[in-house]
Amino acid sequence: MPIHITGNTQLTALLGHPVEHSKSPFMHNTAFKRLGLPYAYLAFDIEPHQLKDAVEALKTFNAAGFNLTMPLKQSIIPFLDELSPEASLTGAVNTVKIQEGKLIGYNTDGRGYIMSLEERGFRAKDKTIVLAGSGGAARSVALSLMLEGCQHLILLNRSLSSTHEIAEMLHLAAPLSKVDVDTLSQDHLAAALEKADLLINATPLGMGDLTDQSIVEDATMLKPPLLVSDLIYHPAKTKLLKQAKKRKCDTVNGLGMLLWQAALAFKIWTGNDMPTDHVKKHL
Repeated sequence: MPIHITGNTQLTALLGHPVEHSKSPFMHNTAFKRLGLPYAYLAFDIEPHQLKDAVEALKTFNAAGFNLTMPLKQSIIPFLDELSPEASLTGAVNTVKIQEGKLIGYNTDGRGYIMSLEERGFRAKDKTIVLAGSGGAARSVALSLMLEGCQHLILLNRSLSSTHEIAEMLHLAAPLSKVDVDTLSQDHLAAALEKADLLINATPLGMGDLTDQSIVEDATMLKPPLLVSDLIYHPAKTKLLKQAKKRKCDTVNGLGMLLWQAALAFKIWTGNDMPTDHVKKHL
């Protein structure tokens, strides 16, 4: 069934910079078309200084809602009327619903990541997990891992101040959780991986101008049955994932997280379940 743009079609959108690489328009429009829903999804290249005007425009256009990507996940918060518990704890928003003129912020990244792991048969409960990075996605993933019952989370990052902020947030959300913080060095990474079930890269290393880089310098520290996960989905096989494959470790890229966080946003806006199997087949 084709998408027919009519006077009743509601706008949904992605705001961020840059956005030309985004797969979100394809996913959402494929789902709208499949279900015959009166929505359309567009991507708008918006820098932080343009965000206020963009939000006001979407409200004026009576949009159903919008997504946010880098660098706007924190910048959007002052313009919102309400925050979901996850968004409030992480201080990051990737989905906004516009309801009767009110802007309600959600964060579906972390839950979307958990769903991508579960799809692969991995459960975070009682596991030891190493997470490298401290951006908005890392905060969301860390929170969801702890809420799922992760036994021990080891946070590694070049900046300890931002990593300590994540640890403090986690202790508020899950007071009994075990969280360790250290600098992202090769020695610390190797020591952490000795007892880890899952390694997650939430840094930019492996994408864009950094495609030839990895958080791992000596791949011998990657040993099965370690699962190696990269939140990057373009390229689909980062240097880290290639290293892990050569070491016979299972790997997962960020495409599953992208799909499931989108499915959660889709449900927030439309009240319908995204036909994820159909979208995935075409994605």
